[in-house]
Amino acid sequence: MTEPRYDVVAIGNAIVDILSPATDAFIADNGMTKGAMALVFSPEEADALYAKMGPGQEVSGGSAANTIAGMAALGSRCAFIGQVADDQLGEVFAHDIRAAGIRFDTASRAGAPTTGRCLIFVTPDGQRTMNTFLGASHYLPAEALDAALIADARYLYLEGYLWDPEEPRAAMRAAIDIARGAGRKVAFTLSAEFVIDRHRDAFHALIDQGLIDVLFANETEIMFLTQTDSVDAAVAAVQGKVPLVVVTLAERGAMAVAGGERTVVPAQPIDKVVDTTGAGDLFAAGFLHGQAQGKSLEASLTLGAICAAEVIQHFGARPIVDLKAITAGV
Repeated sequence: MTEPRYDVVAIGNAIVDILSPATDAFIADNGMTKGAMALVFSPEEADALYAKMGPGQEVSGGSAANTIAGMAALGSRCAFIGQVADDQLGEVFAHDIRAAGIRFDTASRAGAPTTGRCLIFVTPDGQRTMNTFLGASHYLPAEALDAALIADARYLYLEGYLWDPEEPRAAMRAAIDIARGAGRKVAFTLSAEFVIDRHRDAFHALIDQGLIDVLFANETEIMFLTQTDSVDAAVAAVQGKVPLVVVTLAERGAMAVAGGERTVVPAQPIDKVVDTTGAGDLFAAGFLHGQAQGKSLEASLTLGAICAAEVIQHFGARPIVDLKAITAGV
């Protein structure tokens, strides 16, 4: 097996985040569930909600895209496959991801729908309430895959959020086959409970067939997947089927389980939680970067914890400080 040219190629939603401060009353008055992510199914509904937002920031987002943006900031060699439309937000997304040093060659899609966007309302306690119009991102065809690129990456990283629509789901299944055929590893993040609820059987099938090498989840997601009432029981249900299980534990840190051995690290100290958007994405960035560089599980978990702590202390899901500098010595 040849040495890969890339550390990771990720497939995920290509979305532009629009973040704005909001009060708890605003969240309640507009029928949102605080701290949750809800899908917006029409551009008209998205426009109406956008009109209610206060002054905001536009930052390219998408779960897997955030992860590889973090990895690139740490020095990993990264590529991304995701669908944008031929519009202004599509240009914003493409510019931002390429400016981060990430290879992005997916052709823009003409016509409706528009590029995906996530309207994020951040309350004073740092909780983010997300309203996502997925738009063009859910029209990623298998034809957009670059088989040579996927085969030339140490890891293929997939986000559960993109498993919903049939077209990109088929593309990700094809990508798994390409990666495994080239002897590469597949990392998968469960993303959210509502995704698991719709695709629990499919996710278990991927796990049971041995198609996932690294599984990322937070504690509620892995319990929801396995329908257990404790993290220990949930991990026990999958650890014999997945070589590496990585679970974030909020303020209690994170753990990784491989070969029956469990490694746990504490959360990093922070001054103040400003915005939890991207915490899991940046944790995965630090951890996967560590693994791609051959670091130990403890060091990889620590890298993830540092990256997650950085991103929750400011608005947006992309790092704004030098991640190489704050992780030096790990």
